[in-house]
Amino acid sequence: MAERIPEEKINQIRQSVDIVEVVGEYVQLKKQGRNYFGLCPFHGENSPSFSVSPEKQIFYCFGCGTGGNVFSFLMELEGAPFTDAAMKLAARAGIELEIQQTNDSAKAGQKHLQPLYEAHELLNKFYHHILVNTKDGQEALEYLLSRGFTRESIDKFQIGYALDSWEFVTNFLLKRGFKPEEMEKAGLIIKRERDGTYFDRFRNRIMFPLFDQNGKTIAFSGRTMGGENPKYLNSPETAIFNKSKILYNFHLAKPAIRRQNHTVLFEGFADVISADWAGVENSIATMGTSLTPEHIALIRRNSQQVTVCFDSDHAGIEAAFRAGSLLSEAAIDIRIAMMPDGLDPDDYIKKYGEEKFRKEIIGGSLTWMSFKLLYYRRGKNLQNEGDRLAYIEKIISEISILPNAVEKDHYLRQLADEFSLSLDALKQQMTVSGSQNKKQERRQLPKQEHFTPRIAAELKPAYYNAERHLIAHMLRNREIAYKIQEMLKGNTFNHDDHQAIITYLFGYYEEKEQFELGVFLDYIKDEKLRRMVADIGMMSLNEELGERELNDYINQVLKYEKMLKIKEKRAQQKEADSQKDYPRAIQLGKEILDLQRTL
Repeated sequence: MAERIPEEKINQIRQSVDIVEVVGEYVQLKKQGRNYFGLCPFHGENSPSFSVSPEKQIFYCFGCGTGGNVFSFLMELEGAPFTDAAMKLAARAGIELEIQQTNDSAKAGQKHLQPLYEAHELLNKFYHHILVNTKDGQEALEYLLSRGFTRESIDKFQIGYALDSWEFVTNFLLKRGFKPEEMEKAGLIIKRERDGTYFDRFRNRIMFPLFDQNGKTIAFSGRTMGGENPKYLNSPETAIFNKSKILYNFHLAKPAIRRQNHTVLFEGFADVISADWAGVENSIATMGTSLTPEHIALIRRNSQQVTVCFDSDHAGIEAAFRAGSLLSEAAIDIRIAMMPDGLDPDDYIKKYGEEKFRKEIIGGSLTWMSFKLLYYRRGKNLQNEGDRLAYIEKIISEISILPNAVEKDHYLRQLADEFSLSLDALKQQMTVSGSQNKKQERRQLPKQEHFTPRIAAELKPAYYNAERHLIAHMLRNREIAYKIQEMLKGNTFNHDDHQAIITYLFGYYEEKEQFELGVFLDYIKDEKLRRMVADIGMMSLNEELGERELNDYINQVLKYEKMLKIKEKRAQQKEADSQKDYPRAIQLGKEILDLQRTL
């Protein structure tokens, strides 16, 4: 391992943080009994199967099988190495952490992104300073104020201005020791092909800094003040900026999103900034791209309701439909805020005010099904019989996939009233559409599967469940662990993974005086075994293991081994019969009977 953290520091960090609080920043958790449950952040699901134990300081998903402690949660969720997860948790707990590097290449690997972050942070402050404190930024500031931006919003979102200069930022960064090659890779400057010199990427533009989930500046979007193209010039994707993973303003909106369990999704920066000023603090926007699986996973981890508020032109309606479809597939409750008069959200707020926007646009948003009723009639002449029948058939198909019977009845009655149709006929057609949808879902299912469900323990053989229960008790009590080892009389568990787990466990007991499940998970080197231990650690057990229960588990383990021996001897007996070796066949028969008597 290139980087090493002293074990006492790891234990200090682990004891200073609560896994429920850490996980709760990423997953909406609800307490049920001793544990907390929520939707798994590692795979798509509609019913909560993700469990967190405050008592054991571990998590486990009964759907996809992912499990571990607070360190492995961050490592799995953010794709980070152990050291990064430890540093993040140490900072959270206020613990100073110095990582011991064992070689120079490790140091280089650890620090190679640091200049990119530092340069972006420096330029963010510089651009903002130019805008609000200098004569060079006066015109840009007046432009923003004339467009309805407030000084409070400009400061909150750290909006800035890039000077109308080809090399000011280039020289500014070089004088502060940044390497031009690194700054080019960061997307801040561009290399000229003709002579190899560098020039500024952003010139004479309003600068909107872009932040990651932790509030670090990772990119910029520069907006022109005139008619130049492109209207918005964005940083290229870099080692620290991937627009498919970033949602504008998420780092500031996250507390409000989690508090309200509700996200409002916009198309652009200006809409978010205006909505925030209007009191809609749970506002975010995509980075000029369609929603990606990463965006949806991030939203779903923090809220279960999303209101999509896009422009009301053709492109905006189509974009809202695509976004709503993707969010609906992720089992998120969707509403669509409809903008009137061809206005975008920013324009509406400026024209009608923040209170009307909050109450009539956000508060008056349509359900996803109500939006689809309007969406599918676009471009159709419902006076035309063909268009009308095609529309009715499509809407019935959409109603058939609604999960709630009351919703289905509501929209069928609405359809029946509008077109003077029989409710019974619509219900009959809905039954047909529902069957067709299910057939289509079955055909598409293999393509949509994202994880391998864990086979439920109760469907496993008796010996398998017995070994799991024995391990669960061995994890709770050192004395029971050694008692079980003695009762096995030198025999091993039948399942190789179970035997590997108890081998680790006895090694741990030999080395450590106190047992903590979270510490033991770090002690295990194999990821598959760690997940199994996290799963077993979540099992519900009787407080005390009675002798009868213990003997039953041991007998199941030993019984299976005897059954395997019987099976093996029967095969040998059959072979002896085929070779007419009758004395051997008789002897094997006696051995089989002896084994059967012990079952």
